[in-house]
Amino acid sequence: MKKKELVEAIVAKTELAKKDVLMVIETMSEVVKATVKKEAVEIPGLVKLEKKNRAARMGRNPMTGESISIPAKTVLKARVLKKLKDAVM
Repeated sequence: MKKKELVEAIVAKTELAKKDVLMVIETMSEVVKATVKKEAVEIPGLVKLEKKNRAARMGRNPMTGESISIPAKTVLKARVLKKLKDAVM
């Protein structure tokens, strides 16, 4: 489902104005992006997003078998919450 389809589905279900639904979705996206840099964000019943630091490690080039150094980096971890898992299964 694309953003446009999501907006249309919410408009049909709630009978809110399309521009209001679009504004809420865009604002939520901006708030999540800004907040997840500092702390974990949980979208109730859907997903928990948090920033994690990955340590540097040694890896292997699968084509040559040569050992390579993989640098440390920060990644975004997304965990699907139980309520959504139960709804899908």
